[in-house]
Amino acid sequence: MSKGAKIPVGIVMGSDSDLEVMGKAAEVLDELGVEFEMRIISAHREPEEFYEYAKKANERYSIVIAGAGKAAHLPGMTAAIFDGPVIGVPMKTSDLGGVDSLYSIVQMPSGIPVATVAINGGANAGLLAVRMLAMEDDELKERMKKYISAQKDAVVKKDEKLQKTGYRDYHN
Repeated sequence: MSKGAKIPVGIVMGSDSDLEVMGKAAEVLDELGVEFEMRIISAHREPEEFYEYAKKANERYSIVIAGAGKAAHLPGMTAAIFDGPVIGVPMKTSDLGGVDSLYSIVQMPSGIPVATVAINGGANAGLLAVRMLAMEDDELKERMKKYISAQKDAVVKKDEKLQKTGYRDYHN
């Protein structure tokens, strides 16, 4: 990356317990050749560090994917400071199964939008970021189309196997 160039996607999470889910976003971005940077920063436990991260995000990233559980302030607070699109990933929680996180992220006040994917939807957050970036990048759009086509091919093969083996022997 040349000095001053933006990294297309910033991925931020509040805890390393979110890494498995947020790693799915990173895997999608890797597979499609999109550069990203991943950080662990807690909006609650290190508010000064978080504020600096979000302020600098305007110069560093085009899109931020932010994952959080429970009170889930990280995506909304990022959207309050960062000028670009924020994609929120609600984490499944032991208390309320992630519905608490989902509601915290999706119920943002007017003027502070956060695009929100499903609970533990890291892969879809990565794909949404790719689709946003592909609006301005024809090469990325072609890679995304190939990715989607490969998903279709995988389903077709599964159906062919089901038709050949029947449901009783499908997993044997």
